[in-house]
Amino acid sequence: MPRIPVLTIDGPSGSGKGTISRAVAERLGWHYLDSGALYRAVGLAAAWEVVDLSDPEAVAQCARRTDIRFETQGSGEPHVIVNGKDATRQLRTETAGAAASAIAAHPPVRAALVDLQKAFRRAPGLVADGRDMGTVIFPDAPYKVFLTASAEERAQRRYKQLKEKGVSVNLAGLLHEIAARDERDAGRAVAPLKPADDAVIVDSTGTPITEVIERVLSVLPEKLRAPRQP
Repeated sequence: MPRIPVLTIDGPSGSGKGTISRAVAERLGWHYLDSGALYRAVGLAAAWEVVDLSDPEAVAQCARRTDIRFETQGSGEPHVIVNGKDATRQLRTETAGAAASAIAAHPPVRAALVDLQKAFRRAPGLVADGRDMGTVIFPDAPYKVFLTASAEERAQRRYKQLKEKGVSVNLAGLLHEIAARDERDAGRAVAPLKPADDAVIVDSTGTPITEVIERVLSVLPEKLRAPRQP
């Protein structure tokens, strides 16, 4: 297992982890793990079951019985299937993000999802996107990036994304939510959001996506960056 390369891409909400990680995984021909989607899925499943999100054991039990699958349907973002339902759109709401952040602070919930996340490590390699991929889930990963951007830019990105989806949203409110989530994620006792000691910091503020992708790919040795043969 350790011989299968892993590139972890951690960072705060709105830093572009999902977009960059998917693009890098596609370029390399590697598998992709969106760990945040797992927590959002559990939060959504708990809401469906009317489970109290402040009850760690109840949420952990929900996590263990929740079936979560990623399905690629053509190009673009994979669809997330939760207990047989396509929950992709619901998982991208601010409500789902807040629920994910809340339950991620519970040690039993994190423990319930560790093995599921580690199972994504398959040949030829894995790009793992999240908040503790390089510090907790794959501490032995040879390649680590911490992707960040200013809170203002992250709020602007999220605002544009939600408006394009027809969601009514307030920019000032988004900025407040992002700042509050940053503080909550960085201050939690279990797996706080922080760069791994051996991670390369990549600040995407004001940087085109194509350039960010190249900066992330540059942490890999040249032999791995070469396009895979079909």
